[in-house]
Amino acid sequence: MQLIRNSQIWGPSYVRQRLRQITQRPVHPLERIWVTIADHYEPKWRHVDLSTAQARVALWRAAWPEIARRCKPDSVGNTPRYTFFFPEEEYHPTLMEPLAEMVRDGIADVEVHLHHDGEGRQNFVDRISGFCSVLHSEHGLLRKRDGKLTFGFIHGNWALDNSRPDGRCCGLSDEIRVLRHLGCYADFTMPSGDSPTQARLVNTIYYCNGDPDRRKSYDYGVPITPGGGVEGDLLIISGPLGMRWRDRWLPRLETGEVRNGNVATPYRVRRWVDLAPRIGTDTFIKLFTHGAQERNSSALLRDLLESAFNLLVDEAVRRGCAVHFVSAWQMYLAIEAIGQGCDPVGAAHTGQIDRVGAGIEGN
Repeated sequence: MQLIRNSQIWGPSYVRQRLRQITQRPVHPLERIWVTIADHYEPKWRHVDLSTAQARVALWRAAWPEIARRCKPDSVGNTPRYTFFFPEEEYHPTLMEPLAEMVRDGIADVEVHLHHDGEGRQNFVDRISGFCSVLHSEHGLLRKRDGKLTFGFIHGNWALDNSRPDGRCCGLSDEIRVLRHLGCYADFTMPSGDSPTQARLVNTIYYCNGDPDRRKSYDYGVPITPGGGVEGDLLIISGPLGMRWRDRWLPRLETGEVRNGNVATPYRVRRWVDLAPRIGTDTFIKLFTHGAQERNSSALLRDLLESAFNLLVDEAVRRGCAVHFVSAWQMYLAIEAIGQGCDPVGAAHTGQIDRVGAGIEGN
């Protein structure tokens, strides 16, 4: 049945995690909940013409600032910050600049999304590096670390590191190391749910190592621990994955997707917190959506996003912990700070990490 398709991939890791949660109490109580939304933002979805794509972007440009303003602030008074992962193949300056305006207003961010299918390593390198250069030089987006542009990444069709069994929608088995070489600071593709591309290691933030002789190198890796440092080629920041028992007649798979017909509820928000990766006293919730699609934008911009953020604030109050609304980049900074034994709040909101932050530009 649809619910458990490919559960042999993610099921064992999920069951082990749930058993640990049931039998072992955390040594320290939860202190902070970090929240980011990674939008697989495709304004040319279904190959529409430029004017239709522009209208989709204009809708977000008009509505999102008002939603961000109305949402309950997080524990340090910040409004939500929405991250648009924009496909390189759909780039047009008139589609990007409205998003860049919201970035300059401090309520959004832009990172890199890419669909490709066997074009080869050099094509991949040229497309990513060229797109990053345009985003930075023409729109003032992305940041530099040690003088090199850095970016967050989502792989189109979930097929990171040539992970589909049929080899489609990627074709690059050394993608992990190529991304690292190009300046990728973290991958945000997972979870992919019941797809065969789903990693075996779930509800964990970890470093994986690329292997040019093996597909799907991100199946396993080294989890981030407080003060544990960096061990691997690329950081994998995954959203929550597991069973959701309520809100429907039948149980369903929870992947952190917010969309039309899959809205936030108090129970679902609790599941996000319980399933999401935890590092020490911090839990990281990465949600995702496809916000340019009309069926989703109508729900997201009507009340779904505002309700989700407000329910997350309420849940943090209920648990007696702080909540922080961050971009994908800020979430990465907080994670890296914890790994280095530093203050994640200061790192996320100032763009500086004590002892390891040299070379970071922007926040």
